[in-house]
Amino acid sequence: MVSRLNLLLLALLLGSSLVLVNTAYEARRLFAALDQARVEQGRLDAEYKRLDAERQAQGTNLRVERTARERLLMRAATPAVTAYVFDPAASGARP
Repeated sequence: MVSRLNLLLLALLLGSSLVLVNTAYEARRLFAALDQARVEQGRLDAEYKRLDAERQAQGTNLRVERTARERLLMRAATPAVTAYVFDPAASGARP
């Protein structure tokens, strides 16, 4: 009777030891995955900041003006290149 109880306790001890080892392994694996996710988060945060700064630089007035001049061949409006159109009917003059 005592030897059966000892065998049962030994089996329970081995079973709980295996569960403990498996739990410790899973905890290490999850900690490594968490650490890797934090590294990825840092990389993505840095990339987001870079892209946000680039987006802000793309929308500056100077860049828009330069692009309008170079690509669209636009120029600033001056009195020399401005054409004024007068509508006699709108000015109140009657023929």
